[in-house]
Amino acid sequence: MLVSEQEILELKEFIFQLNVIENGVVIVEGKRDSNALKKLGFTGKILEFHKFSGMVDFADSVAKYERLIILFDRDRKGRTLTGKTIQLLQRRTKVDLTFKRKLRVITKGKIMCVEQLVSYESYLA
Repeated sequence: MLVSEQEILELKEFIFQLNVIENGVVIVEGKRDSNALKKLGFTGKILEFHKFSGMVDFADSVAKYERLIILFDRDRKGRTLTGKTIQLLQRRTKVDLTFKRKLRVITKGKIMCVEQLVSYESYLA
């Protein structure tokens, strides 16, 4: 995969911005997504959707956070989860999709799944 210097700089800034967020939590689909973010240097709180027993349990558990940063994948399942999350939580807490959009722009659409971010690990180390 070809990676530009601009992508590397923007990805470093992306991780930095995620790390400085207070009273928020990043939500990903699974363990590999979580591991990929950690390998890039993310040190904040991550919740994995698959650890909850369904959408209602998930919504009830995460509503206590002031800000939910949704980083579900850009595939059909991820888009469905994003839509349901917004529907269930938009009146209970702030659902933030800006980082999901930034990631698409930074990687120029090359990254469909958060777990694919590990391909940038060697550039950010």
